[in-house]
Amino acid sequence: MNPTIEPSVKQDLAWNALLDETTNYVFYGGAAGGGKSWLGCEWLMYMSYRYPGSRWFVGREELKRLMDSDYITFLKVFNWHQIPKSDWNFNGSSHFIEWTNGSRIDFLDLKYLPSDPLYERYGSTEYTGGWIEEAGEVDFAAFDTLKTRIGRWKNTEYGYKPKMLITCNPKKNWLYQLAYKPFKENRLPANYVFIQALVQDNPWQESEYQKQLEGIVDPVKRERLLQGNWEYADDATSLIDYDSILAMFTNQVDESGRYITADIARYGSDKTVIGIWRGLNCYEVQTYTKQGIDVTAERISALSTDLKIPLCNIVIDDDGVGGGVTDILKGARGFIGNASPIETKIGRRENFKNLRSQAYYLLSDYICDRKLALTDTNHEMREAIKQELEQVKQKEIDNDQKLSIVPKEDIKEVIGRSPDYSDMLMMRMLIELGPRAQHKPPTVTYPNYSKSSYVSRRTIPTISGSPLGRS
Repeated sequence: MNPTIEPSVKQDLAWNALLDETTNYVFYGGAAGGGKSWLGCEWLMYMSYRYPGSRWFVGREELKRLMDSDYITFLKVFNWHQIPKSDWNFNGSSHFIEWTNGSRIDFLDLKYLPSDPLYERYGSTEYTGGWIEEAGEVDFAAFDTLKTRIGRWKNTEYGYKPKMLITCNPKKNWLYQLAYKPFKENRLPANYVFIQALVQDNPWQESEYQKQLEGIVDPVKRERLLQGNWEYADDATSLIDYDSILAMFTNQVDESGRYITADIARYGSDKTVIGIWRGLNCYEVQTYTKQGIDVTAERISALSTDLKIPLCNIVIDDDGVGGGVTDILKGARGFIGNASPIETKIGRRENFKNLRSQAYYLLSDYICDRKLALTDTNHEMREAIKQELEQVKQKEIDNDQKLSIVPKEDIKEVIGRSPDYSDMLMMRMLIELGPRAQHKPPTVTYPNYSKSSYVSRRTIPTISGSPLGRS
């Protein structure tokens, strides 16, 4: 077969990039109805015919939606080009299209799995090229892994450069940072191409579909899907805008004072995350998994000694197992998320449901005002931190009761893991809230002792000769 391709103007730009000698990654889309899925299916069909024995993939966040949507589009493309059924066969158990000339298209489930955060399940596969569909739903690690798997199957034999097609709608995640923003600022790498295609750019789109898009009531969804606006207003409940999150990695901030904050996990999937601070710059982040509280306490104590950080400048998650660390490191401040808010003149003055909500609101102020920095992280960690901070949202925005933040359990359900990094950053705000933010006091009874006998039992340090610091 020699199918005849009749692309739209924007699709033609994509085809040129997919067939040239310089491009590796083609980002195509930017709105609904721009012909993204048709382009992807047509490209993989064409390449399967052109290069016998080649191997390709199409991946999406969920295999079921890949089958319910994109496989159906494949069938439409095959029917349009009158591809005979004798040329191909679909394997329903292993989910791949196999062509009689030996080419193959694998259907990949790109869902993020806490048990496989680096997508090692695809680490040994070899492909000529591939396509990530609805990339805004896909974790960055999937793209980062799959780009190492293309160019490894018959590319040298055919002289075909490794290619990946990434189709997407506007999304303020890794796509915004990696493709759209560099494109907008005219600094896109030479082997990257970004092509924005709107519904108006697709002459083959059904006429009623544009009317459906024009009828979208939600203003954010309308901006994204109809106008292709990547700078759409963030979720009204979000406390931190995306540009402020990005700026956090390069901000110049006050670096007076030395501090440690630690979000504690014992054993399991959650991480123990320790942040080391110069003022408001978290310049080093250490992470540990499956580590007992005694080992964590020893590590924090060693950092305190080596870096000359007093225990009163150390904040430790005191919920759950973290309380065991504060019990060992007497003098460190314990953070209890469900504790009462602190009376303070710093930051917001609204009524808060609890200390966690108060601290996260103050953290959002500091990040949006460019007062906080995080300057020593690898790419994977930055992606995780951005993902977590985007989930810092007000709960029940229409409720006139006390201000509260979306619970940690809800965030964990959305991103597939615990927001350990953002919690570590949030706990730094305990120090900013003022001297009343102390670790939980021990339970004390007050029997009928005289002042002198009570003081001797409590071991309160002397100040100016008086046990209680009074004249």
